[in-house]
Amino acid sequence: MVFTACNRNKKIDVSNIPVDVKIERFDLDFDAMRNNPMAQQAAFLQKKYGNFYQDFIERILKIGTVRDTAYFKTLRAIFASKSYMDLKHDVDAVYANTKKQNAELTDAFRRLKYYYPQKKMPRVYAYWSGFQAQTSIGDDYFAIGLDLFLGADSRFYPALVESFPHYISRRFTPDNIAPRVIEGMAREDMFPENPEDKSLLAKMVYNGKILYFMDQTLPDAPDSTKIGYTAKQLKWCEDFKANIWGFFLEENLLYETDYQKIQKYLGEAPFTPGLGDKNDSAPKLAVWTGWQIVRQYMEKHPEVTLQQLMNIRDAQKILNESKYRPKNAAE
Repeated sequence: MVFTACNRNKKIDVSNIPVDVKIERFDLDFDAMRNNPMAQQAAFLQKKYGNFYQDFIERILKIGTVRDTAYFKTLRAIFASKSYMDLKHDVDAVYANTKKQNAELTDAFRRLKYYYPQKKMPRVYAYWSGFQAQTSIGDDYFAIGLDLFLGADSRFYPALVESFPHYISRRFTPDNIAPRVIEGMAREDMFPENPEDKSLLAKMVYNGKILYFMDQTLPDAPDSTKIGYTAKQLKWCEDFKANIWGFFLEENLLYETDYQKIQKYLGEAPFTPGLGDKNDSAPKLAVWTGWQIVRQYMEKHPEVTLQQLMNIRDAQKILNESKYRPKNAAE
């Protein structure tokens, strides 16, 4: 058992698993519509990218249907605009190539394949969403909106502050691509949340399992990137983990099912109201705590595989058997 536990924390060699990810640059092929005959390039895009081209035109850009070429007129106006050329300039500057992201996703997909050999890996596309969607997932693809990964100081994000406040846009960096792809695949495709799991505890453990899955498939990604914290927020959680847990217990929140009451401990925010001094608390405290519970459960149960963990539906069992009794970092 001790050997298995040590083994779990040891990085698995996946170099022999035959998976290689090469992000396909839909954004560049799409841009070719500016200069090539539009109908010809549209046919090429539909053939090369399949369902994604239709999803892109109809659901992301929302400019019509691919069955009616009337949308070409809208595309010509988009291509002729200064805003399009400005965005193209910045995307090309940040993503002259995607070698780093290809390598990170190749490693992550190989680890995913190690645990789930039967899983069919999606094709990975890069696109621009017009700042609508950071990622999109379809039957056979996972697509990355490069315009929402341009770097925290991108000149475009201050104008989008109503949709993407700074505490969110600071994470729009190239280093976030692989974690957001793996998280999206886990949440949207492989392990969707059960709509019947309404209690805060069930949601804590579900989110904790997703983050533990990311631990195993992204062993080199910092914890702060996986959960979307600053280093300071992560330290705050470590420093006050007993207080956080005590708060959930004292307020009888674990079995609360009223989403209005619990969503502030699960959703994106600059901090958690009611905890910490001077608004210095981390957000998503239920998500972070669920992660620690699942980690501790897996430490105490080295015989449990990742696949078995992801199949456990009983959040109470995971909490009980984790024996989660945290102490603050200073104690």
